[in-house]
Amino acid sequence: MMRTPSSLRLHAGYGAFNLDVTLSWDSSVLCLFGPSGSGKSTVIEAIAGLRPEVSGDIIIGGQCLQSDGQWQQPEQRKVGWVPQDASLFPHMNVAQNIYFGAVAPQEQGFSSAQIIDVLGLHELLERNVDGLSGGEKQRVAVARALMAGARVLLLDEPLAALDYALKSRVLALFLRIRDELGVPIIYVSHDPIEVRALNAELAVLNNGKVIAQGRADDVLGKVGVLGILQSMGCENL
Repeated sequence: MMRTPSSLRLHAGYGAFNLDVTLSWDSSVLCLFGPSGSGKSTVIEAIAGLRPEVSGDIIIGGQCLQSDGQWQQPEQRKVGWVPQDASLFPHMNVAQNIYFGAVAPQEQGFSSAQIIDVLGLHELLERNVDGLSGGEKQRVAVARALMAGARVLLLDEPLAALDYALKSRVLALFLRIRDELGVPIIYVSHDPIEVRALNAELAVLNNGKVIAQGRADDVLGKVGVLGILQSMGCENL
């Protein structure tokens, strides 16, 4: 699969906290990793167009979402944002949630059947969402974002509430999205097991700045990153 370079150059001040993030990568998945308050969610929200106070440039998969001379509203960015809470419509079943806001297949580059197949949703389409497990809800939320024409997926700690076995299954589906649908993914996590499983480009944030970037196995062993891991409760074995 041909990879298109992506880059971020973001700046904002929030009192004692200053965001100053510069990143470039050509991997189809970028993981933003770091402790709470490091700026991960702020970066995700800026990419989605929800932080107009954040200045700079945003280019994802060759698509310019923001520059110092150009600003796109959130609805123009074709970004699919899936937070930790899947935020499904409780009065709709799975199929109705998935097709809410759906665009024509030619606008998204793949068919609804492909999305449903990749995410394994065939057996759930007629189910009510209140009877779904946490992993099933996340899969429905991702399908809804893709159906709406998302050209990039922003996943903000989507597996935080799931157990390890369920995380492994959902992570495998995210990799299918990457490999079969070709949609770039930016994935926020504070779990080193998740970021290693994705085998993606990893950027470690702390206090609003990028302190390390590279492949997960290389980055997580760096001296400066080990201190952050230990502060997050991880043991160095």
